[in-house]
Amino acid sequence: MLHALQAALGIERAVQDRRGDDVHDDDDVYDDVGDLFADFDPSDLPRPVNWNLLTADEAAIEWPALDEWIEWLRLSYGLPPAVVPPYWHRHDELVWELSALHTSWLTAYHPDGNPSGPLAWHRDFSDCRARLRDWVSTAGCRLDRDRPTRQATWPGEPIRSTGSEVEIHDRYADFQLFVAEDVAARRLIEQRVKQAVAPARDGRGDDDRNQGDDDDGAVVPG
Repeated sequence: MLHALQAALGIERAVQDRRGDDVHDDDDVYDDVGDLFADFDPSDLPRPVNWNLLTADEAAIEWPALDEWIEWLRLSYGLPPAVVPPYWHRHDELVWELSALHTSWLTAYHPDGNPSGPLAWHRDFSDCRARLRDWVSTAGCRLDRDRPTRQATWPGEPIRSTGSEVEIHDRYADFQLFVAEDVAARRLIEQRVKQAVAPARDGRGDDDRNQGDDDDGAVVPG
């Protein structure tokens, strides 16, 4: 996703400590389901999340929100790692799929939504699970190990290094690190864009001032 972000915004990539505690209590997930809509304004319809275009501040909000919902989803429906692996956040294809499913769920259960929305969502959920299984299998994700999604190198392209398989020791610590790096990279992009735009603005300002000086000194024909 970093490469897509670079292409979309013109440069690089991920900070926000999404959990203040290191101990995860499964019961808390069910107790806090209401928090999923805690900051939700019923007057606002859910909108798709374009991860390529999120600002740093937006990403710092969207990542924890998606993670919280996926945690609820996998426990509520008993989803195995073959459908939602621990390191889903490190696989772009899984992020896009799960994010779309999340947005669809928000729409289906919106207070002003259609009563048949939840049933339609479950049909989409069934299709989604099939795609997730396919991608997880292709990537080789497992409960205790993960490896980056393989990317084919087309003729004429430089060889892509996707990294090697890693052992999963603490999934939540890795998620925090991932989000921190993602938000930091987005913030760097924003800074570079501002730096690139500033000189152009200053140049236009000088031109305007020079034009004003010329107008002040202009001789008006009599």
